Amino acid sequence: MSIMVLGKDGQVGWQLQRALAPLGEVVACGRAQCDLTDADRIRSLVAEVQPSVIVNASAYTAVDKAESDADTAYAVNARAPGILAEAALACGALLVHYSTDYVFDGSKQGAYVESDATAPQGVYGQSKLAGEEAIVALAGKSLIFRTSWVFGEHGGNFVKTILRLSRERDSLGVVADQVGSPTPAALIADVTAAALVRLDLGRQMAAGENRLYHLAAANPVSWHAFACRIVETARAMGEELRVDAAAIRAIGTVDYPTPARRPANSRLDCSLLEAELGLHMPDWQPYLERMLSCCLS
Repeated sequence: MSIMVLGKDGQVGWQLQRALAPLGEVVACGRAQCDLTDADRIRSLVAEVQPSVIVNASAYTAVDKAESDADTAYAVNARAPGILAEAALACGALLVHYSTDYVFDGSKQGAYVESDATAPQGVYGQSKLAGEEAIVALAGKSLIFRTSWVFGEHGGNFVKTILRLSRERDSLGVVADQVGSPTPAALIADVTAAALVRLDLGRQMAAGENRLYHLAAANPVSWHAFACRIVETARAMGEELRVDAAAIRAIGTVDYPTPARRPANSRLDCSLLEAELGLHMPDWQPYLERMLSCCLS
């Protein structure tokens, strides 16, 4: 029984190697082993490994850069998932894939459910939605998780950026009119493992069954509130920062223009995941504390 993980060096891929280890032999691959822009390599690797489950944690996540690099974003986020779905179908494997809150335009007042209309505003979200559609079109077994605002101790993320800026500057301005759920990479990996156990590595799924779930931590906040919490927690742990929470200014999206538009509302309703898989989405704050205690020690 083997589980192939793509994107082993990313935030989620790094955690998946830990979380999936008890379920079978984990064959973890990074870009050196499988460049997702190389369709032939994807097919040959899957044919060689013959996994029972393929977990695709690899993605093009440079949201702003994608606006000027659409070909690469689509190759990794759209075409590669379709090729993986084709290869998974050929060897009878379950494909697990991760998508994003950016498939929505952020105009809804409440939290988004899986059946809400999608309307991505930029190349990143458009390419990720195209990846979802490519997987479903192949009619193999798949499990797609949409998640948001990922952070963790491995790799680059918002938490590490705020810590760095708080050491370098005397004040910060952080967007306060975009709201979502900071979601720990460790939580994503643990939920993936729990889902695979409950679904018996896909054996409880019907042929051609495609499941889509929202997966995000509880208690959504703005980027500004998240930044304040990061600084407060780090300072309470004794970290020397030039900035405290009071010195973090709340600014509007209009005051921080970026090449790609971000959804104002990224809240994801995880009720379907919780009901069907018997799980409970926890608060992100204890995960932040654990991450900082590790990174700052």
